[in-house]
Amino acid sequence: MTGVVDIPERAVDGAALAGSVSHDLSPFGLFLNADMIGKLVILMLVIASVWCWAIIFEKLRTLKSTKRRADKFEEAFWSGEPLDKLYDRVKQSRPDPILKTFLSGMEEWRLGMADNKSGSESLGTNVQQRIERSMSVAIGREMEKLERNMTFLANVGSAAPFIGLFGTVWGIMRSFTAIAGAKNASLAVVAPGIAEALFATAIGLVAAIPAVIAYNKFSSDLNRYNDRLENFATEFSAILGRHLSKGK
Repeated sequence: MTGVVDIPERAVDGAALAGSVSHDLSPFGLFLNADMIGKLVILMLVIASVWCWAIIFEKLRTLKSTKRRADKFEEAFWSGEPLDKLYDRVKQSRPDPILKTFLSGMEEWRLGMADNKSGSESLGTNVQQRIERSMSVAIGREMEKLERNMTFLANVGSAAPFIGLFGTVWGIMRSFTAIAGAKNASLAVVAPGIAEALFATAIGLVAAIPAVIAYNKFSSDLNRYNDRLENFATEFSAILGRHLSKGK
């Protein structure tokens, strides 16, 4: 008879335990209910996500402005305006990758023209090489500036899901430990702990997905812009080479 009475009593105790514990399943509530390690994982992912979005908006603004200024400069460059006059007009303008490439080429060309007053063919070839090298260095430096923080986007895109997964595994271990201590595996007892654990993975994906998409987009845009700079440098070098061969 005692065994018959024990079963209903356990059921009643479990129902009472489930009903007496109220869980806030909102994102903020899940964060507050997490332990120190879970909170640290979530905070890391939230900070990484906010930083990623700051980088994304800054890159969008920078690339849009850079392309617009490049279009404007190339329009002026191919308008037929004399190179010396164009150089004097734009050298005090706000720094820009394509403008820096043009200025570096022009500066080397002017120095080369001053050194090659005799019209020596060998010296002219050396000047041509200096012009190309100077523009190549300028392109490398400017692209390095434009690519700043791209590594962070790549790292967040690859690492955030695993950090979130670590938080989930840790949360599930903690949840099972709590279940064992409560000696109750009812859904009302199990669900909050599992929800807390899965919340870390969700935050990891929220941080990683925009980072991956932004990294792929910006990488493509930067590659196209780098090709644009190199094509401009090649064409500009050919123009300067013709001027050198004419000795003017």
